[in-house]
Amino acid sequence: MTDSHHMASSPDTTLASLTTLRLGGPAKAVIECGSTEALVQTVRDLDARGESVLLIGGGSNLVIGDDGFDGTAVVIASSGIEYGEEDGRPFVTAEAGTDWDALVAATVESGFGGLECLSGIPGAAGTTPVQNVGAYGVEVADVLRRVRLLDRTTGSISWVGPDDLELAYRTSNLKGRDSQVVLAVSFWLNPEQRSAPIAYRELARAIDVAEGGTANAADVRSRVLELRASKGMVLDPTDHDTWSAGSFFTNPIVAEGDLDAILKRITNRLGTDVSVPRYPADAGVKLSAGWLIERAGFTKGFPSDDAPARLSTKHTLALTNRGSATTADLLALAGRVRDGVCEAFGVELHPEPVFVNCAMPEKN
Repeated sequence: MTDSHHMASSPDTTLASLTTLRLGGPAKAVIECGSTEALVQTVRDLDARGESVLLIGGGSNLVIGDDGFDGTAVVIASSGIEYGEEDGRPFVTAEAGTDWDALVAATVESGFGGLECLSGIPGAAGTTPVQNVGAYGVEVADVLRRVRLLDRTTGSISWVGPDDLELAYRTSNLKGRDSQVVLAVSFWLNPEQRSAPIAYRELARAIDVAEGGTANAADVRSRVLELRASKGMVLDPTDHDTWSAGSFFTNPIVAEGDLDAILKRITNRLGTDVSVPRYPADAGVKLSAGWLIERAGFTKGFPSDDAPARLSTKHTLALTNRGSATTADLLALAGRVRDGVCEAFGVELHPEPVFVNCAMPEKN
């Protein structure tokens, strides 16, 4: 094994403290890897022994069952940021365990732009390409340069480009498969602290720039952090609205042919003067999950002040642990919301987080 400085076995095997939901039972063992070398060595050793491995980055997109995980949890805590330039374009490369928001902050402070719309997203840099993280009109696919992967089936390590990852809305071919371990990620940047094009209307208004225009990255970053905080989407240990996995459901994409029936159900329920938010998408039309949840009767804070798991009081798309919830509580709430939206509007919502040793209840 590599030196102990970069790898620590923890006697505490509970997994709840390693997730932003603060939910989940114990693992057999927890090993924290503070360097890429330790991570590679640890995963190779565990694989050679035939041990089940759960890889945990920032734990911000993970729902772990109350029974925990019958294997070893490997916490990716490698960190480090390097800048470079290729064909005149600046880029940044970060080790997988680097705190994502710290990376964004560092790029802005170093005079670059490009990542600022993704400010305040909890988690580790290495997990961002897995679900093609996106916010405020920018997603990882727009800025990703390449990813360094350990292939657990062959033991080989290689850099791959975005084209090899099949990046799509909140997903990639890395999601739900643990044969590949992300070791490092590299992103293109803009010089002169120039932001990515501001495509998100609420943000464009907030910084007073035309949609599609650019602005100073530091200004955009501070405004994005304000907007996220107002929705309970910036981690704060004292605020249970942030004890969540972020947006629990992805925005549903409905086929063009199904849209009329859905819109009819919406107007039947809400009245003909209702304006339904919708956006063009590759396979049809994207609707707003948060809007549908709220209009189906699941308001902020649902079901009650004293419920152990409830919708965030700031944002209906986040399911939160109020401090005493179990994973079962959270999943029961998720099932109620999914079934209620389906019953009201005929739209099926799909969860965004990765589930470990747990599942949502069967549909009604």
